[in-house]
Amino acid sequence: MTTSLVPNRRLLVLACSAMKRRDADYMPARLRYDGPLWRTLRSVDPDGTRAKVAFLSAHYGFRDAETPIAYYDARLTPDLAGRMIAGGMTTRWPRPRRRNGPDNAGMHPGHEIASMSRYGREPFGDVALIGGGLYLTVMSAMLAGFQRMGCVATDAAVTTINGPIGRMRQDLRRWLLMVGDGRGDAP
Repeated sequence: MTTSLVPNRRLLVLACSAMKRRDADYMPARLRYDGPLWRTLRSVDPDGTRAKVAFLSAHYGFRDAETPIAYYDARLTPDLAGRMIAGGMTTRWPRPRRRNGPDNAGMHPGHEIASMSRYGREPFGDVALIGGGLYLTVMSAMLAGFQRMGCVATDAAVTTINGPIGRMRQDLRRWLLMVGDGRGDAP
């Protein structure tokens, strides 16, 4: 059996979206983000059964897309991307509000990916990273950490999707609908 036939062994990592629902309450990130890629995700996989989905956010860091989040407005900068990469698997996001405050807020990428992969018992074998260049740089660094942790297989198929938004939406749809061994068998 190939990994692309096993949805719980497929991981989709999407960049957050500038377009967000402005509802006052917390809601799952999968519903909060309302940009074109997130709309494509909800349209193609309304039940969330084709892959486990995570997001990378300038505010929340790396999280499971089922995580309830509040509305926020933050952009990923080169400086912040560098700090996320340097922080690796153990730096919590969001960072404490006070520089000298306790580092007990937020979650760290290592915890999130461990939980999503059932603590390495079901490592991901098929991964798609989708976003702009800066997001992809951080995602790639995190992917290497996830592989060292055993939460993503070292021989996992990795698809990187970047480019014009229309093409990204098509490629996301194709990846979500992929069957077989992942070598062009998309419906």
